[in-house]
Amino acid sequence: MAWGLGVGIIVVVAMFLFVGAIIMREAATQRFWRRKVDEGDLEMITQLVQGDVQRWRNERPPKGVPAAVWQGVQGVELIAIEQDYIHASTTAEPQFAFVGGARKQVTSSLDEAKRIVALLAERFFYDIAHVRAERVQIDCYSTFHEPGGGAVQRCILTIVAHRSDAAAIDWDADSPEVIAEQLGARYRQDERGDALPIEPEGEANRPSTNGSRHETTLQRPGT
Repeated sequence: MAWGLGVGIIVVVAMFLFVGAIIMREAATQRFWRRKVDEGDLEMITQLVQGDVQRWRNERPPKGVPAAVWQGVQGVELIAIEQDYIHASTTAEPQFAFVGGARKQVTSSLDEAKRIVALLAERFFYDIAHVRAERVQIDCYSTFHEPGGGAVQRCILTIVAHRSDAAAIDWDADSPEVIAEQLGARYRQDERGDALPIEPEGEANRPSTNGSRHETTLQRPGT
């Protein structure tokens, strides 16, 4: 009996030490990442941003997020990353459904763009571990059919939002459309309210807020 009790105590202690070692190792890893980000290690920052964007691509749509909006989140492409700046692009298309026995457009590409940009901005500002971007630029593209030509994609909405803008938003109560406007969404519409092509902001070519020009260029539309 005493022998069995002794073995049991040894097993419990071993398990306790094993779990403690795992926790300590994880804590050390998190401290390492935080230190590297604080030091402005752009390679580490890029890995963290890319890793979370890849995770979004593998996630199921969160409850209440329409499939078309989630598709825009999962299709986001990173263009440039700085210590305090993330530049990304994605796409939005109008949505159709059967209404009154016929298939009709129920939301415009601009409607979808505002919803996608609002959700992406929240994720870039708050969901990437250890990274605290001060500015986030998101360019949203949509498909246009040129006369006598094929389909092309043009930017229809762009934002360059600052963390202070994001902090002023009630992310739980405000609608995605309101959030997009509060983040400074820029777009143009024709007389029917349809989105017109615009040029995205040239934010990637401007100096960082900390005065540095450290930047990782990952991809640019049309290149």
